[in-house]
Amino acid sequence: MSARSGIRAAGGRAADDRATTWRNWAGNVTAAPQRTVSPSTTEALAEVVRRAAADGLRVKAAGTGHSFTAAAVTDGVLIRPERLRGIRAVDRAAGEVTVAAGTPLKDLNAALAARGLSLTNMGDIMEQTVSGAVSTGTHGTGRDSASTAAQIKGLELVLADGSVVRCSPEGTPQERELFEAARVGLGALGVVSEITFGVEPEFLLTAREEPMPFDRVVDEFEQLVAENEHFEFYWFPHTDRCNTKRNNRSAGPAAPLPRVRGWVDDELLSNGVFRAACALGKAVPATVPGVARVSSRALSARSYTDIPYKVFTSPRRVRFVEMEYAIPRAALVEALRELKALVERSDFRVSFPVEVRTAPADDIPLSTASGRETAYVAVHLYRGTPHQGYFSAVERIMTAHAGRPHWGKLHSRDAEYLARVYPRFGEFTALRDRLDPDRVFGNDYLRRVLGD
Repeated sequence: MSARSGIRAAGGRAADDRATTWRNWAGNVTAAPQRTVSPSTTEALAEVVRRAAADGLRVKAAGTGHSFTAAAVTDGVLIRPERLRGIRAVDRAAGEVTVAAGTPLKDLNAALAARGLSLTNMGDIMEQTVSGAVSTGTHGTGRDSASTAAQIKGLELVLADGSVVRCSPEGTPQERELFEAARVGLGALGVVSEITFGVEPEFLLTAREEPMPFDRVVDEFEQLVAENEHFEFYWFPHTDRCNTKRNNRSAGPAAPLPRVRGWVDDELLSNGVFRAACALGKAVPATVPGVARVSSRALSARSYTDIPYKVFTSPRRVRFVEMEYAIPRAALVEALRELKALVERSDFRVSFPVEVRTAPADDIPLSTASGRETAYVAVHLYRGTPHQGYFSAVERIMTAHAGRPHWGKLHSRDAEYLARVYPRFGEFTALRDRLDPDRVFGNDYLRRVLGD
């Protein structure tokens, strides 16, 4: 078969058809597909899937590689998102925006802001593509507002036979079933080609960041969640200190961080100095506790008011690996105290803070917040630092509380375990069996987490 065998996107633009090595952001996952393609239209994407199925090759779509798992790995055809991007429609009356699946969240946020619109809630990183973010269950923190996937109003997907399906809550029973499941679909049901999000007029958020002792945070946790629209905190292992963040809507006026203060806090301390501290800790692990004590005191209290994405998100330039578990919110305090005791009695040297967030229950079958009020506990280690021992020990704590691992972050759970903690797990796998019986969209990661 020739290197270029006739797939053409709309406008006569040929999609790339090349064999290249793909690597994720953290560098812990690679793939060597036979073909890598970058279609620019839904029609071209559908032709890529049809051709791959005819050639007996599996298909996976990769975004910007911000997942830490092998969810996007394939030895067949890898779909890259570079040309499948941009806003396709805006319906102000309905409060909806339709966007191509390969659009990075940072581009979507900027485009919405230019139109005076915003998502209701978002995570703290915006480098991911919209389809990659929702397919793996990306979330922020919120008392009432849920994950990115919960803000979806409609989806367009290319199925395993190359057909294109649009689905929404207003569709046929079959379309509604697909809509419910595909909002967090893991790439197992089809390739998402476009997403319609619910949006609202742009608003202002006031962020209040404040250091606080660990015991006070956990003692007042429920109160802090109840009193704030968005509450999260970071605990610095080897210390008794946390940094809390409260985001609430504001009538204004806008009061962004001064440029110099923002650069010092977000670039110099949170990225530049922190990277140097992590590198030192990797080379000389005995320095980690002392550095953690200094780091926990480096960031002082601050408040600022700005448009949503400038408050919710922040730059992440220090590369790491991560594991995150969703547990029942009522179990958070006990689990966190167990985690702190683990670090104190062990030889683990943990250079990254532990991140804690919350989400309300939602109705998405494979959402980590499906059917229950949720707290998230995320642990990180600097890239290249041995992480298996620490992550495994934390995982044992989280699974003892019926934890659900983030689909895009490291974990060791399999389908047998996951079927026990997701009441609607069987619904999802039954739908997958009907839509992709030949596993055109399968890979080793999906075989482990969904079964075969």
